[in-house]
Amino acid sequence: MKKISPRRLRRMQARMLSGLGLDLKELGTAEEILIRFPDKQLVIKGASVIQVNLEGERVFQLIGGEVEEKAAEEMIEEEYVPPDEDVALVAAQAGVNEDLAREVLKEVKGDLAKAILLLKSRRS
Repeated sequence: MKKISPRRLRRMQARMLSGLGLDLKELGTAEEILIRFPDKQLVIKGASVIQVNLEGERVFQLIGGEVEEKAAEEMIEEEYVPPDEDVALVAAQAGVNEDLAREVLKEVKGDLAKAILLLKSRRS
């Protein structure tokens, strides 16, 4: 049996899948992929990512990579740091200083509308 090159094999695979109505697209190698569950999270480093489109639905396939699993106790919630532009916008719209706007933006995890409404309701 003749050996088939990987490039030719990928082309053949793509043709077969498109005949079945599947569109296969290689996205490349991801530095890090984070999957969060209520009780744990998975961190996958260096996995190849392939996107498959089927009847309007997208399916992502991860191949290889180094998997690290963290239990809920190990998961550290990163503190949200609002961008200066968001702080300035909220401060101007709500008529408050930037420190208060920054504090409320952290509280609502970056939801601009919620931050403005909350600050306006506190002033009333």
